[in-house]
Amino acid sequence: MIDISELDENGLEEILSEPTEATKKVVTDLTGDIVVLGAGGKMGPTLVMMFKKASPGKRIYAVSRFSDGAVRNRIEKAQVETIEADLLDESHYLKLPNVENVFYLAGMKFGSTSNQPLTWAMNSYMPALVARHYKDSRIVAYSTGNVYPLVETTGGGATEETTPEPIGEYAQSCLGRERMFEYFSELYNTPVTLVRLNYANEPRYGIIVDLTLKILNDEPIDLTMGAVNLIWQRDANDYIIRAITLAKPPPAILNVTGPETITIRNLAEQIGEALGKKPKFVSKEAPSALLSNASYCHRTFGPPQMTLEQMVAIIARWVVAGKRTLNNPTKYEIRNGKF
Repeated sequence: MIDISELDENGLEEILSEPTEATKKVVTDLTGDIVVLGAGGKMGPTLVMMFKKASPGKRIYAVSRFSDGAVRNRIEKAQVETIEADLLDESHYLKLPNVENVFYLAGMKFGSTSNQPLTWAMNSYMPALVARHYKDSRIVAYSTGNVYPLVETTGGGATEETTPEPIGEYAQSCLGRERMFEYFSELYNTPVTLVRLNYANEPRYGIIVDLTLKILNDEPIDLTMGAVNLIWQRDANDYIIRAITLAKPPPAILNVTGPETITIRNLAEQIGEALGKKPKFVSKEAPSALLSNASYCHRTFGPPQMTLEQMVAIIARWVVAGKRTLNNPTKYEIRNGKF
C-alpha cells in the first residue's frame, strides 16, 4: 500500500509516473524521440514523466498551452522539454518538433454543452491538423469510452468491436476525432492506435474523489448511472505508452480501463467504510450504463497492478487529509451526453 501521509503533489506524481519494466523496454526500443500533445492536462504531466524515467536518454517534448505555470514547472523539473503552443493555430505547428512518436492527449469535455463550436474544433478539427502534420510518425491518440452506447450493466461492457453510438455532442465530436485519425492513417499509411479510456483515478480527481467528497459533505449520490469502470492513473499511463506497439494503418483500437464492472452503490459503501460515514443514495439503478470491456488490453499487456481496494484506501486518505484536489468532477452520472 502506498503511504501518502507525507506526500505532496511532487511525491504523488513520482509514484504515478513510475514505469514498469515492460514500459521501459517499449520506450527504449522506440526509434526516435517522443512528443506528447496536450501534456498540461490531468494525465499529461505524469505521462511525460513516465516516458523520461523509462528512457532518460530520449528527448521527450511536452506541448500544451500551459495555462497552469506550476504544472509546466513540475514537468520541466523532470527534464522534459516544454513547448507552449495552441494546436488550433496552424502557425504554431512550426514550433513542434519533428519526431517519430506522437501521443495525442488534447481535447475538450467540460463546458462542451455551452460552447459546441469550440468543442468540435478541439475534438475533430484539431486532430485533423495533427494527423496531417505528423503523417510520417507513429501516433497514439487518446479517445474515450463515451463513443460507445450505454450497454446493459450485466453484459461485461462494450468491446472494441462494439459499434460506436455516441450520445450528445461531446461524444459525437470525440468520434469525429477518431474518424480524422482514421482518415489520415489510411490516406498516408500512418500507424495509429486509438485508446478509448474510461475513468482514470488518482488522489486529485476521478470518480472515487467525487464520491468521497459527496460522502464527506453528506450529499446524496445519484444511482441512476449505476455502474462504472475505473483504473489507477499509473496503470492507464502504462497501457497508453505500450499501445504504440499496436499502431497500424488503419488504426488499432484499445479499450483501457480496469477489469471490474463496479456498482456505484458498492463503491460508495466501500468508500464510506473507509471514511467511517454512511453514504446517502437517491434514485435507483438504470439497467444500462457507460461501460467498457478491456479484456483485450489485459490479455495483451497484463492486468492492472493497482486493485480497486487499494485505490479506494489511498484516495480516501488523501482527500480526508485535506490535500489538493483538482475540483473537476468527472460528471460520470450524466446519461444524456451534456457535459
